[in-house]
Amino acid sequence: MNGKALILKALNHEDVPRTPWVPYTGAQIANLKGYAADEMFQDVDKLVECLLEAEAQYAPDGLPVMFDLQVEAEILGCDLKWYPNTPPTVSSHPLANEFTIPTRRLTREDGRIPIIMEATRRLKQMKPDIALYGLVCGPFTLASHLRGTNIFMDMYTAPDQVKELINYCEEVVSEYSGFLAEAGCDVIGAVDPLVSQISPASFEQFLSEPFAAYFKKLRDLQIPSTFFVCGDATKNIPAMCETRPDAIAIDENVDIVEAKKVTDEHGVLISGNLQLTITMLFGSQQDNQKAAIDLMDTLGTRDFILAPGCDVPFNVPPENIVGIGMAVNNKEAVRKALETYVKKEDLPEIELPDYENLDHVLIEVVTIDAQTCAACGYMLASAQDGSACFGDKVKVVERSIMYPENVSFMGKVGLENAPAMLINGEIKHVSLIPTSETLEAEIKAAMK
Repeated sequence: MNGKALILKALNHEDVPRTPWVPYTGAQIANLKGYAADEMFQDVDKLVECLLEAEAQYAPDGLPVMFDLQVEAEILGCDLKWYPNTPPTVSSHPLANEFTIPTRRLTREDGRIPIIMEATRRLKQMKPDIALYGLVCGPFTLASHLRGTNIFMDMYTAPDQVKELINYCEEVVSEYSGFLAEAGCDVIGAVDPLVSQISPASFEQFLSEPFAAYFKKLRDLQIPSTFFVCGDATKNIPAMCETRPDAIAIDENVDIVEAKKVTDEHGVLISGNLQLTITMLFGSQQDNQKAAIDLMDTLGTRDFILAPGCDVPFNVPPENIVGIGMAVNNKEAVRKALETYVKKEDLPEIELPDYENLDHVLIEVVTIDAQTCAACGYMLASAQDGSACFGDKVKVVERSIMYPENVSFMGKVGLENAPAMLINGEIKHVSLIPTSETLEAEIKAAMK
């Protein structure tokens, strides 16, 4: 059975002979051919070249054509900042100062859509036996790109406008999904990192209807769907399931064993959740193989696809992803080879700031990486926006766990999930972005 058939059977809740494997490769595959990420994301020939190399090395059953949540936002007027080692990030929000609902629609010729469609067509022809994933920016994250951090206060002060904006964004990404299906994508996923940053009540109020409408449109196209979310989305997984995607993809912040109990009740496949930093970025090939085998042993082959927790960081060593592919395709042989392997703990020792004697309020925002993780970026932006009125009396520091010393920091302060916000060493917000009003009150309290 080829990889595409394996993926499609799994998404149809059928028995499969082994666990399917989808590495969510984004910027990382540029490394395979010596390109910078910003080169690859804007050049169809380089993108296809890197995708073909990823298919050859990583032995995937499925691959995303492009993992970039800024495609639609760029077309709708957001400025982007480009980097050599990550996808671009949104650097301006066209609705930040005037909250009006756009009317523009995407076309096949807009922005980088032609690159993605052409890459899909070429891959479909050259590699027909793997499942091609088309990814769109989820409507809530797209709305946040357009409106900026104001949207979190708007949910309280202008809920009807927020609903209207999210509904508009759902229509936009649905149309874009149709383009991806037309080009040949076998599975389409809505990637909405900010879903983890709101409460179940807010999900029900703002997102249940648009996501249900979106996944119904994909069913009407007879295209399997995936609902991607980053961060600790545990509280929202039941509501996500009720919108009727075929699969839910989660990251390392979620207990996948407990989450699968929920998805099984709703007849939804679950995908995930290899650790992006501790295992994939900082671990050895054997660490990655052991993590993959442990997940496959625990979750089995029914309604489960093995995958990273989100798109793979640029600097993840290719041999670690190669090793996972080996473990998937030769599980028992790799298991035997690992019998004598012992993981080495080599995170650095660190000292925490002297929180008691600071001459300022210190806000530490723990992120995966604010450049690549939308939820992390908006958590950091909320800290910067909420503290701006205090001038140099407040300092905001990002602690990205792409650096091992910040993984050590998480352990020292007892933090298990990112993104999170600490004020003077006290954990205040985990996977829930505060309003500016809330944050300002917390800063004032810390000054006393």
